[in-house]
Amino acid sequence: MPNSKPTICFLASDSEEAQKAHIALTEQYGNVSAEDADYIVALGGDGFMLQTLHETMNSGKLVYGMNRGSVGFLMNEYSEDDLHDRLAAADINVIRPLRMTTENADGTSSIALAINEVSLLRQSHQAAKLKVTVDGKVRLPELACDGILVATPAGSTAYNLSVHGPIIPLEAPLLAITPVSAFRPRRWRGALLQNTSVVELEVLEPEKRLVNAFADHTEVRHILHVRVEQDPEARAKVLSDPNRSWSERILAEQFSD
Repeated sequence: MPNSKPTICFLASDSEEAQKAHIALTEQYGNVSAEDADYIVALGGDGFMLQTLHETMNSGKLVYGMNRGSVGFLMNEYSEDDLHDRLAAADINVIRPLRMTTENADGTSSIALAINEVSLLRQSHQAAKLKVTVDGKVRLPELACDGILVATPAGSTAYNLSVHGPIIPLEAPLLAITPVSAFRPRRWRGALLQNTSVVELEVLEPEKRLVNAFADHTEVRHILHVRVEQDPEARAKVLSDPNRSWSERILAEQFSD
């Protein structure tokens, strides 16, 4: 009888541990192309998981990460045993990324997707000055800061948390908008927005106060204006072990030290 087990594509980062795991798992389970696979297993750390999710966006492929990196917040525990059973039992999380649309100083524009966050960061010794508009209404005429970010629930425990932004449960229909080292207004600590909100960020004095924009790891230099909104079509599908779901990991972060 033909082998009816689902096919797997193993992808690995360049780290030694990930490459060793790739060899061991391929020998045990075989390896097919991403296009032909029923499952994609990413071996590495959180950065490699984000890269894999971006590369498989809208493909409908189910992506299962196993930690061969350092922190591995987005990853499942590494094990070479019973992988087919683990994949079959895994929970599916559908991730909806943000779409960043920029207007740039050189007259060009660009579009990029962000699973974690869209961030704007100053690129000179002077603070950035930004105008913040939400759904067509100016909320901050001038924010002096090192930067600002708009984070998804999936990304709320990443850069957003490191700059003291709120943790958002994965299922919550919210986005976090969080300043980086706000100088004026000094007491502003950010806001929670509906995930249907459209955030527009305008760089004030752009020739004097250069600002770059980032959608996860995609960088756009010297921007004038950024529009951030949930992409209406893009989807990524992430698998997590039932005892280590993304929802549970994000919830647990709210009670950690």
